[in-house]
Amino acid sequence: MPTLLILAAGMGSRYGGLKQIDPVGPHQEILLDYSIYDAVQAGFTQVIFVIRKEIDGHFQKFTGRRYEKQIHCEYVYQELNSLPSRFEISIGREKPWGTAHAVLVCEPVVNEPFAVINADDFYDKTAYRILFQFLNRETTENHIAHYAMVGFALKNTLSPYGAVSRAICDINKDHHLLSITEQTKIIKTDNGIGYRDEKNAWHSLTGDEIISMNFWGFTPSIFSYLKESFDAFIKANMDNPNTEFFLPTIIDHLIKQKHAIVSVALSPDQWAGMTYPQDKTLVSDYLKMLTDTGYYPEKLW
Repeated sequence: MPTLLILAAGMGSRYGGLKQIDPVGPHQEILLDYSIYDAVQAGFTQVIFVIRKEIDGHFQKFTGRRYEKQIHCEYVYQELNSLPSRFEISIGREKPWGTAHAVLVCEPVVNEPFAVINADDFYDKTAYRILFQFLNRETTENHIAHYAMVGFALKNTLSPYGAVSRAICDINKDHHLLSITEQTKIIKTDNGIGYRDEKNAWHSLTGDEIISMNFWGFTPSIFSYLKESFDAFIKANMDNPNTEFFLPTIIDHLIKQKHAIVSVALSPDQWAGMTYPQDKTLVSDYLKMLTDTGYYPEKLW
């Protein structure tokens, strides 16, 4: 059976706290409550949380006890020293190495197809059903790894309180991903949606672009690619304390090298997340509306 892998090692620097366990639902639910509920409803029977040891006690207090009766839970640690033995931590490095590294550290405990999500995002029900169905099918095509991604419309993922990072996708007529490009300063203004490049030039976007919110479906074949890519990344960026090993960057490389095919399904549901502290009220109001209309039960468990 497919496994759900939840990336929860990031501390939420822009948000200013441990938003993974910040209550937002009408009955003090956290975003993870909805993720686990939707995953169980879709058919997932195991979840692996990727966390940092420094938040282990608090995290398991608020999560493991909540879910252990609903789904099998395991924990994997993403640490700065989770490196190949020939490398050492770069001076000044404080943050985790990035989303691709978070997936890589799970190799010892993952032997089956798996989905990947962020702990601090609300994806809604459809995304889990799509990935679960995909992961239960054949996942190779002409001896090429076949992965999957659930995408969302850009306009449905923005914060009114500041810039966000989004991975913009280019997709062909067969709904296969052609390329994915991370943009780190996308913002909605009175004049429309867009971003500024490194030269401060403005680039307009329509808002209908399909973007990745880090909801992926993989087989264990991804680990060999991640190990090879991480070695190269460390060699090139050991002295840069802020560079991250982004999962979309690795996927883009695999596609261009024809090592993988990535099917893309567009979710019709609304994404919700908390990039900034002010986003909490918007997310809370949205989840209350979903509960009031009967979309979710008054008590998830």
